[in-house]
Amino acid sequence: MTLLKDKVAVITGAARGIGEAIAIKFAEQGANIAFTYVSDSSREKAEALEKKLAEMGVKAKSYQSNAADYTSAETFVNDVLKEFGKIDICVNNAGISKDNLLMRMSSEQWNDVINTNLTGVFNITKQVIRPMMKAKSGSIINMSSIIGIIGNAGQASYAASKAGIIGFTKSVAKELGSRNIRCNAIAPGFVETDMTQYLKEGNASEAYMKSIPLGRFGKGEDIANAALYLASDMSAYVTGQTISICGGLNI
Repeated sequence: MTLLKDKVAVITGAARGIGEAIAIKFAEQGANIAFTYVSDSSREKAEALEKKLAEMGVKAKSYQSNAADYTSAETFVNDVLKEFGKIDICVNNAGISKDNLLMRMSSEQWNDVINTNLTGVFNITKQVIRPMMKAKSGSIINMSSIIGIIGNAGQASYAASKAGIIGFTKSVAKELGSRNIRCNAIAPGFVETDMTQYLKEGNASEAYMKSIPLGRFGKGEDIANAALYLASDMSAYVTGQTISICGGLNI
């Protein structure tokens, strides 16, 4: 149970949901964890997760930081390097959705989603590649979405941001492969989190279930297992790829 022993993993947006599941999975495998949360309302959950990870025998620290803000991202990564000494793994997980039909979508709604989901990935990745290039080693994992592949009505901004992550991932993989830095993306389908809870309510739930060949929503652990594979040496010859974890939704 030591696939990530003594590795240092940075995970954005890990106070809950998929990010939390990844943090726990990585800690189980021996990784030290630095993770972010963005709002004061998430501080209690972040502190609880930090305590839980520490009890698992690894070093863990939470940071209040906004990936969408370049200066905040830079400060966060610098603080992690001072505290942990290195960064081996980066999981760009922080994301939001502000769904609306295009004709009703405001420029503010569009910009908020693009800035958090896509620009945030740029901001964090820009910072973590410096120590990775120096070490000539690293694994970057970007959280895309099946919506970035197949699209969805009412989610033009979310789909655009997540599709952009896939293109970004492929480009970074080509740029940094010679430095032994791998960059891959995960495209989750409908996963049971706070963000998707509304999908399971009312008549819409049955329709969504019928569209998934495996007949269920995913769980955080389903995504965390894929992240573990991409973070570890099991995927040493994998880069520039997008792995869909969606129960067959994109078949």
